[in-house]
Amino acid sequence: MSAPARSTGVLLHPTALPGSPVCGSFGEPSRRWIHLLANNNIGVWQILPLAPPDGTGSPYNSPSCFALNPWFLDADDLRRNGLISHEDLQKLPGSEESSDNVGNLDLELVQRRSYGVADALLKGWAKQSKDRHQKFEIWCQQQPWLEDHAHFTVLHDQYREAWWGWPEELARHNHKALRSWSERHKDEILRVKLQQWQLNQQWEVIRELARSKGILIFGDLPFYVSADSVDVWSNRHLFSVKENGELTTQSGVPPDYFSETGQLWGSPVYRWGRHRLTRFRWWRQRFSRQRQLADLLRLDHFRALAAYWAVPGQDKTAEKGQWQPSPGRSLLNKLRQDGKGQLPMVAEDLGVITPDVEALRDEFQLAGMKVLQFAFDGLNDNPYLPENIIGRRWVVYTGTHDNPTTLGWWNALDQDSRNRIGARVSGKVDSPAWQLLDMAFATSAELVIAPLQDLLHLDNTARFNTPGTSKENWNWRQKTFENELEGALKGYGERGSIWGRSRKGATELINQEER
Repeated sequence: MSAPARSTGVLLHPTALPGSPVCGSFGEPSRRWIHLLANNNIGVWQILPLAPPDGTGSPYNSPSCFALNPWFLDADDLRRNGLISHEDLQKLPGSEESSDNVGNLDLELVQRRSYGVADALLKGWAKQSKDRHQKFEIWCQQQPWLEDHAHFTVLHDQYREAWWGWPEELARHNHKALRSWSERHKDEILRVKLQQWQLNQQWEVIRELARSKGILIFGDLPFYVSADSVDVWSNRHLFSVKENGELTTQSGVPPDYFSETGQLWGSPVYRWGRHRLTRFRWWRQRFSRQRQLADLLRLDHFRALAAYWAVPGQDKTAEKGQWQPSPGRSLLNKLRQDGKGQLPMVAEDLGVITPDVEALRDEFQLAGMKVLQFAFDGLNDNPYLPENIIGRRWVVYTGTHDNPTTLGWWNALDQDSRNRIGARVSGKVDSPAWQLLDMAFATSAELVIAPLQDLLHLDNTARFNTPGTSKENWNWRQKTFENELEGALKGYGERGSIWGRSRKGATELINQEER
């Protein structure tokens, strides 16, 4: 058997793409990015969840597991396709800003612009052709999640509070009450559906371009969902939440070395018995939708498929939680059956992972994650040390979206840790991110991923997220496609090629039978 093909990838959320006003988009910025990756022999684009974010900009606490983030809708492409007018395009918030040399995201401005784009779409809809109307209707009928999503979005805009604060019959998802209400809000509902249709259309163009260039899209699937989400509102029986929005049980992780009280996430846990009764229908629909959007998926908090930490709903810390078993094996079997033997998933298995979690991951031949920033604590058995990353079934990172940039991490390291790293690179660390990448390339992992900030040697002013904080996250944006960016991608592609990686390698993460 020939040596396995291996691949390199870049972690960059579409919001951070340059080349468009206010926010990165599914238009020319994404197309240009795909071409840059392909031209530099980089095979994977890793993104964060494409779902609408919460009020802080986080895509991990989304009001919808199935919808796409309206921020990504490219207005220039809509105008070129005759869906909005040039005049309406010019009036959009932020249109006066240059697409060159952009700054960090202004979340309020991004939101206003997305509303403006949706209004322009609705305004021009009556003038569209009969054929386009028919295509839209067919697409809507094929999306079982769309009606509830549109209702939830319009209701949220109307009442401006969580679903449990709405009038009782609407909060309870009463079908008769919703039909009566929807008759009075047809235009607003149509507006949301048109927005989602065009987002889907634009992303399909990006997916097709990526396929033609041999680029895999590596998506992200959060484990839990927000209590104030269409998913919980329309399927409350599947989650540990009461009619008044109170949680009977909430998610988190137990106390550990990093936190004496554990982490409390505040989202409902799953009523797994009811999911079993439906043969995991909601999970399978969710996974199927995400497979339409990406070739490969990272399952966040994978360990909860073996057992999850369940905390009483009214507790303020995670200390009094208990481990509860999950039907992860049954669920993964169903997902694999739906995929005709394929389960294109990477397990987020970072932190303290018990043998049962590793056994579940290995039983389904899923790749795990290794982050080199975690490696240099001086312990020889540290599982993140390059020499301890054995075998092919790993995705190796310098850092993730939750880490400091590698330069920021290096700047904060103690001298002992710096000395240990220096000893591995002949004593001099002058480019920590690139030197960590060389360590990653020296492993046998199938895929090496670097956040774009590391390739550009940026410090923590470019950090994307700091867990446990709610301000100044999710808003970093690359300023331009020119100069430093092109040079960094060229250097990364050349370095990866020297170590024998090609664009084709990551396909083995999708087909477990080839391992």
